[in-house]
Amino acid sequence: MPLIKRINTNNLIAFWLLGLCNNFAYVIMLSAAKDILEKESKNGSSIYNETCPGNEKDIKYSTISTGSVLLADILPTLFIKLLGPFFLMHMAYDVRHIFVVVCQMLSYIIVSISTTIEIGLLGVIFASLGSGLGEITYLSLASHFSNDVISAYSSGTGGAGIIGALVYAIMTDPYVLNISPNKTLLFMTIVPLIFLFCYSKILKCPESVKQVGLFNNVDNYVYESIQNEIDEEIDNENTIAINETSDNIVSPLSYEEKKSIIISMLYYMLPLVIVYYAEYFINQGLLELISFTCKKGFNLTLSAQYRWYQVLYQVGVFVSRSSNNICTIESKFLPLLAIIQVVNLIIFYYDAKNHFISHIIIVMALVLFEGTIGGKAYVSTFSQIHKNTSMEKREFSLTFVAISDSIGIVLAGFSAIPVHNYICSLK
Repeated sequence: MPLIKRINTNNLIAFWLLGLCNNFAYVIMLSAAKDILEKESKNGSSIYNETCPGNEKDIKYSTISTGSVLLADILPTLFIKLLGPFFLMHMAYDVRHIFVVVCQMLSYIIVSISTTIEIGLLGVIFASLGSGLGEITYLSLASHFSNDVISAYSSGTGGAGIIGALVYAIMTDPYVLNISPNKTLLFMTIVPLIFLFCYSKILKCPESVKQVGLFNNVDNYVYESIQNEIDEEIDNENTIAINETSDNIVSPLSYEEKKSIIISMLYYMLPLVIVYYAEYFINQGLLELISFTCKKGFNLTLSAQYRWYQVLYQVGVFVSRSSNNICTIESKFLPLLAIIQVVNLIIFYYDAKNHFISHIIIVMALVLFEGTIGGKAYVSTFSQIHKNTSMEKREFSLTFVAISDSIGIVLAGFSAIPVHNYICSLK
């Protein structure tokens, strides 16, 4: 039994780290969005908003929306997620993991050495490819484990947000470490190495996980671990689902079965699409237009204000994604989260146009709340799917629904650019 408990703990830690490392590059690229768009052609340094504005007339806005970075950071992800459920599920998990690690390593290196916006965006694209492949890989991998790994993975993705945004803000803030964005990004190359170690040395996979043997991480005790854990649960449906894993075989789904699953998953997908559309419209389309003077903005530079908005958003995401075992949202309440996030969008849009909010602390509180709603929608959606879907349908369901957030983010990116231009034309 101690061995089984140790394997359980190792796998929870592994999935937390997988979530952390997989989302880290994505978060860093969004936190660095302003810096990427402000590259000088000669040395790639940031030249924008490094002083605190004394009055509102000193506040200058970028001519290019950070929505362009968002699109570079999400379109490849959406492409991968659309292909994944139909063409990538037969690829071995360890091979997929290697691709994810390589893409993330390239992303940090390319952006750190780039001297133009175009090269910087190329690095963002590599981060997006790695993140997209990683998400569908690790969510579908979770179908071979107990439901707790969903919470661990979701918490890890939230941890990526808060740790990534906070580390980037602290390292680049002129009042703290004052390290250049380029050197900061080069420092981040340690993350893919941790990523590689996590999958190969910490994670213990059951034999049902398809691999080619790149890593010696298969352990038969995983099945016994899952079974003993589920025996203590009173949820009969979960017990039956796990018992089905004892055969180690899940029959391939037919086209009609996949079509039926897709239709049934729309109930989970639509609220998640709306939540992510609203929050990324806010984060990458409106927050860059909500700036404050020294007196009303804690003496933060305009770039620093944007970075700390990102930190607070990620704090909210992390807290809510890590609290699934404490506060569970049932399926019937998922649409309510979408409605709340749309209300947040309306408030931020009105303030971006009219600047009716008097101090940055109010905006920071709203950003924190917005992140909390987004994180709760994410973890609740996948947790409910894992709980309510039979074993033979679970892997495909989790993989397919993973495109929901990307669809919402892509729509937000395309919306953010014209709205940015419209609001700037009013100022």
